[in-house]
Amino acid sequence: MPRSTLLALAAATLLGLGLVTGCTTSTAPPAAPSGSTATPTPTPGESLLTDDIADGTAVGTLAPSFPADLVPVPPDAEVLVSSAEPAGDATLRISLNVRTGQDTAGLVEAVRAPLLAAGFTESAPPAVEAGLAAQTTFSRSAGSELLVVGVLDRDGMRTMTLGGTVAAPAP
Repeated sequence: MPRSTLLALAAATLLGLGLVTGCTTSTAPPAAPSGSTATPTPTPGESLLTDDIADGTAVGTLAPSFPADLVPVPPDAEVLVSSAEPAGDATLRISLNVRTGQDTAGLVEAVRAPLLAAGFTESAPPAVEAGLAAQTTFSRSAGSELLVVGVLDRDGMRTMTLGGTVAAPAP
């Protein structure tokens, strides 16, 4: 899973658990079970979240080396976060998270059309993961390039997450 996706999931989890600076609790944290290693607990004033953004990540725009010709931002979509990091062997590990009011079918088609035109093949899962309005996978180069797309439909807005590995564009 891309580092930016992990960071976003970790941040959301920490926020959901109330583990951010300024949150207090009236009880002491539970003791670690015997035979296990205790996890460090932040001290008051110490933040678990950081404003540092990884070099290959951008918030609110496309990351500098994001392959926008291959994976364009769907029309009328707001980029939440994106990343493009070298993964070795002339590949990039990419992720794109956008939000839009566009319908699910149109949103998926906006990424499907350029990927199919670039030689990717699509394969839908036997069943869409619970909670998602759409899910599909694109692959090319005997599977060495693989992108997974998921769309969440909530309160009249769609959030699309696309992530995987693609060939790095030629310089």
